[in-house]
Amino acid sequence: MLSVGIDLVEIAAVTESVAVHAERYLERVYTPRELDECRTPDGAVDARRLAARFAAKEAAFKALGGGDDAIPWQSIGVHSDRSGSPSLDLTGAAAALATARGIDELAVSLTHEGPYAAAVVVARRGRRNGR
Repeated sequence: MLSVGIDLVEIAAVTESVAVHAERYLERVYTPRELDECRTPDGAVDARRLAARFAAKEAAFKALGGGDDAIPWQSIGVHSDRSGSPSLDLTGAAAALATARGIDELAVSLTHEGPYAAAVVVARRGRRNGR
């Protein structure tokens, strides 16, 4: 069985969050690896990349069927391999929720264009769980 989550984020909203809350926002929402991957050569953060990762976290939460469960932002990590292909890394509460729901595979796609960033996450529930 598959479940899908999608989210759209206005890049300006992320830019504003970084401007107003600075490191507090960045450290609460993003993993250290995500922040490293979203830095420009001069060390600043790229709001477009951050917004796409934020959208992926929201989309993953939807695909996992989080409902009212409290999932810390950092328990969903969005990473890119050498070729730029994104993937999700679940830890803590997000990993526990995936296990409880029988989800054994996640796929993510990110995009940003103009003022928006978006992500789609597809979750597959294993057949061995009978779901």
